[in-house]
Amino acid sequence: MLRVVLLLGVVSMLGDIVYEGMRSVLGPFFKTLGVTPVELGLILGTSELLGYVVRPISGYVTDKTGRYWALTFVGYALVLAIPFMAFPRDWKIIALLVIVERLGKGLRGPARDTILSFVTRGLGFGIHELFDQIGAVLGPAIFFLVLSKRLGYRTGFYLMFVPSILLLTVLALAYRYAPKPKPLKRRWEGSFGLYALFVFFSFLGFVNFQFVAYHMKGTVPDAYIPLLYAIAMALDGLTAPAVGWVYDRIGLKVLTISPILFSLVPLSFLFPWAIVVYGICLAFQETVMRVAVADLVEEKRRGISYGLLYCSQGAGMFLGNLIVGYLYNSVADVFAFVIISQALALVIMKLGTSGSWRSIRLSL
Repeated sequence: MLRVVLLLGVVSMLGDIVYEGMRSVLGPFFKTLGVTPVELGLILGTSELLGYVVRPISGYVTDKTGRYWALTFVGYALVLAIPFMAFPRDWKIIALLVIVERLGKGLRGPARDTILSFVTRGLGFGIHELFDQIGAVLGPAIFFLVLSKRLGYRTGFYLMFVPSILLLTVLALAYRYAPKPKPLKRRWEGSFGLYALFVFFSFLGFVNFQFVAYHMKGTVPDAYIPLLYAIAMALDGLTAPAVGWVYDRIGLKVLTISPILFSLVPLSFLFPWAIVVYGICLAFQETVMRVAVADLVEEKRRGISYGLLYCSQGAGMFLGNLIVGYLYNSVADVFAFVIISQALALVIMKLGTSGSWRSIRLSL
């Protein structure tokens, strides 16, 4: 069902223009408002945690009602919180809008991914991620142009009204023309709990870009921070189809690479060009980590399983953001924390792929 993948890809592309554009400047934007590193960690951690905690609820409702599209619509509608960031002057209100946007992502995530899991596997998720990252490049690029012209952060947020409205229009067309998905069968038995634990430790030690951007302000021109983010997003999109293709052939074993890559992200604190590693890491996050659920869980429990997986990811990001916020003044301590977290993730993955997940060779 290529039509479903392509239509939802365009929707995700427009969504990423909005929220990845916002994410590319959120760190320095909050810094101009006087937010401290600890406060930034609390904002990011709380928003991510709440966004992920709501996903099991959304997934449960998805499984029980089958209203995949309704939850997807509501979730994407909350993207409008981002252009509204142009209006408040109080950083606390802006922080609240960040949380609202993350809640919207939490609502739509399980429903949208369940639809995708019904019609495609690794390569299809990779193609969807490619569309996604086209938007993730365009969004930061828009902020780069705005900031390079010295028009200010708020002008960039005003411009985000355009893709937000287009997004809802295309989503309505997708619902109108997309055929009803017929679920594909899962391809092996396995331990979903063990997999969720691996994801938790992976994201516990995954340094958020907003911290990297926060660190770059003052050492890199403001306009170039979203440009670096756009480069990372481009690498994510270009890498994702290849990662999905490899997954279709060797299964979860491909994820043994991700902890090694995740542990290299803090290099961005020292060398801005190292942000390319961040983009490659996202390719693993947005393809294999999502599509694996479809192969581990039966169709009737897939929505809540996506929700629980995202909840595990969010819990890891919440704790990780808080810890990195406290360790921020020592790059060496950040490195040590990240390496320990990723080493634990790698041990869990090795245990899983050695037998518990029965990772087998697959074909398209």
